[in-house]
Amino acid sequence: MDLKRINSLIREIPDFPKEGILFKDIFPLFQDPIAVEMVITHIVNYINTHIDKKVDVIVGLDARGFLFGPIVAMRLGAAFAPVRKAGKLPGATIQVKYEKEYGHDIFEMQEDSIKPGQNVVVIDDLIATGGSAKGAQELIEKMHGNVLSFIFMIELEFLKGKDVLSAPVYSMIKS
Repeated sequence: MDLKRINSLIREIPDFPKEGILFKDIFPLFQDPIAVEMVITHIVNYINTHIDKKVDVIVGLDARGFLFGPIVAMRLGAAFAPVRKAGKLPGATIQVKYEKEYGHDIFEMQEDSIKPGQNVVVIDDLIATGGSAKGAQELIEKMHGNVLSFIFMIELEFLKGKDVLSAPVYSMIKS
């Protein structure tokens, strides 16, 4: 995998979504299909070589986890389950309040998206404080799923987000 190529496609936007935040914009990556393929292939290879249990469900976090999660799930022969902000999913849902780098929010999952005992990998584009990933972990645990790993494209190491999670964390790019 060419990390220089992928890194060159990540744009930094200061003071977004609020002053003091340096936002890592991954959308330019999607203008380069080969770079997207490199990211997906890298994630799938990581799962296949570092996780010793069958992955039943890939959980993608709202919203950029949706860009990678379904494709990774398809390649692994696993289900995909979205974690969304409150009020965005139809049907019966379960909720958890979580803290993020710049405020609080509520995450939801459809209550039947993970069956008891299923093995889950959580995917998102970035980990900062770990609040949203921890919220997803709490939802998965409420449904009695097993979180095997968290996978992120980017980790903001100085915020120590992985320290709040109880499963292994893998990040392609550390910043």
